[in-house]
Amino acid sequence: MRIMMTTVFDYPHTGGLSTHVATLKAGLEELGHEVDVVSFTDVPDAKKQVARGSSFLLNKVSKGKGIIAGHRVRQQLLEVLIKRKAEDKAYDIINAQDVYASLASFKSGVPVVSTVHGYLAFEAVSRGAVSSNSKEAKHMQELEREVYRQTRRPITVDQRIKDYIQELAGVEGERIYNFINVDQFQPQVERREELRASFGYDSDDVLLFIPRRMTRKNGVIFPAKALSLIHEKYPRVRLLYAGSGEEEQNIRDIARETGVEDHVHFLGNIPHETMKDYYAMSNATLIPSIHSEGVEEATSISALEGMGAGVPVVASGIGGLKELIDDGENGLLVEEQSPEAIRDAVFRIIEQPEEGEQMAKAARALIEENYSHHAAAEKFAKIYESVL
Repeated sequence: MRIMMTTVFDYPHTGGLSTHVATLKAGLEELGHEVDVVSFTDVPDAKKQVARGSSFLLNKVSKGKGIIAGHRVRQQLLEVLIKRKAEDKAYDIINAQDVYASLASFKSGVPVVSTVHGYLAFEAVSRGAVSSNSKEAKHMQELEREVYRQTRRPITVDQRIKDYIQELAGVEGERIYNFINVDQFQPQVERREELRASFGYDSDDVLLFIPRRMTRKNGVIFPAKALSLIHEKYPRVRLLYAGSGEEEQNIRDIARETGVEDHVHFLGNIPHETMKDYYAMSNATLIPSIHSEGVEEATSISALEGMGAGVPVVASGIGGLKELIDDGENGLLVEEQSPEAIRDAVFRIIEQPEEGEQMAKAARALIEENYSHHAAAEKFAKIYESVL
């Protein structure tokens, strides 16, 4: 099959959606399919400024208006690119990766399926882009409803999103849990000392890796709140944040106020291929997600990568995380928004290393069996074929 994947966001970029696209593309290509990605990155720079400028200016007038206007412009720009691409090559199907990309793709005449990674309206409220119950939030939800009813098949990355689509639009979606490239994210703990030396960390440091976009729903502020508690017993523990977002300044403020700023490292948006090295050199991966304005963590790709990379994962016991992790068997689940719970879990990882190794081995086995990109690509291909 010839498959086009579309998104109104940049590709590649740091984040789960981009990782999902890259990993699925690799899996489908291994099966012999031809896959192209059309994204906002492909838009000429001058036109990109129109989308960004309109969003900035209208947000000054009224909160929420800018984000809707900006995404509408992105949709229109993407629509032109998709039509042009579809005229140059006969695609069998388009797999749109977000609401606005779906709307842009419908105009191409090519059959469209839509992967649903989250909740457009609720997530905009959660990150403060629009106000709860506002006209803008209701408009976004109406767009969601329109897309889920019009697309040939909505594909969701967890059960709660599938239930949400059913409730919102009366449409039965197809659930395929998130997945990772199991060939790329493999255990390499034996390289820990080598990697630490190359990245400038000491062999006796305890490194906690937080590969999360710094937004409120990801709970990234709570490891920073926990670090001073952890230092009361283990002063060599360090936090490594990979990502960026609106919560970064709050994390910096807390680290400074509690005197741990020298042990909190902000890595920025590091290349995805480098992530596996940070997993390997770390003692644990932290996924401290929280409930936020109706948004709940799905099957976190970061959690899957940590489990695939052979290091213990400590995650909040919410959403898809509690479906993925069996507490004490293949990872640790902690109470959300609790620095004390994170502290206790870190103490357990430090003080019971053999248990941590066993949990990591069990996690890797689970990933290989149920969350590999090979199996996911086959499932997506079957959906494409059934639509056609």
